[in-house]
Amino acid sequence: MSTSDIASLSILLVEPSVTQRRIIKEQIMAMGAVEIHDAETGDEALDVLRSVQPNLVISAMYLPDMLGTDLLARINAESSFDNTAFILISSETSIKALEPIKQGGAISILPKPFTIEALSYALQASVDYFVPTPVDSDTFDTQELELLVVDDSTMSRKQIKRILTNMGITNIHEAEDGQQAIEMIKRNFYDLVVTDYNMPNIDGQALVDFIRNKSNQSSLPVLMITSEKDQGRLKAVQQAGVSALCDKPFGPQSIRAMIESIYA
Repeated sequence: MSTSDIASLSILLVEPSVTQRRIIKEQIMAMGAVEIHDAETGDEALDVLRSVQPNLVISAMYLPDMLGTDLLARINAESSFDNTAFILISSETSIKALEPIKQGGAISILPKPFTIEALSYALQASVDYFVPTPVDSDTFDTQELELLVVDDSTMSRKQIKRILTNMGITNIHEAEDGQQAIEMIKRNFYDLVVTDYNMPNIDGQALVDFIRNKSNQSSLPVLMITSEKDQGRLKAVQQAGVSALCDKPFGPQSIRAMIESIYA
């Protein structure tokens, strides 16, 4: 990643510890960051967002007035923050505690302490999130692809759509759960389905099973993006015929690489 890439980011660092803010800020600046704002609390961060409108928020989980999950939810609730990416830095390991961050469309979750390599990857993912980089492929035309994105999280669908659009894919359809996706697949032909695993009504595994065994598009590629950690469930999904699995949170690089491999 070049320093000119990260220099294009306007960053808001939200961390109650003065020492931690200084350390993280120095690390980000060493990678080429030019514009870095900071805040100690969630409310202060929201004020900075409204006045300065940075495009990347890097936040701790535990703030004096709210959790990092609450801050992300507040950011997602305001349309003026639609172009804001979010990275969480936390020592929290509880799946239940981190799930709202994953479902809220965070670009990355960094452990505390984190490595320079992990920070670099997260910042590159943020740059890629904002910079359109069309796929250059001899095997498929991105403008001709018909994609179906299936996720009960509005923010996850929005994030996936932005990544796909940056790749040059424009024909993107949405479904809120597996049931709606099945009805759409019955009526339309798609080139790729990008789906979540955990959804109400019909989950990702049941959707894959329908595509492989009950639809007239049994060879339809399916990319599953999930925060599911149960290895038994994930193995069952793979056996059901998913084309590729990607963890939440995910970066544009991961989605791009998987789509390119599917059509290689």
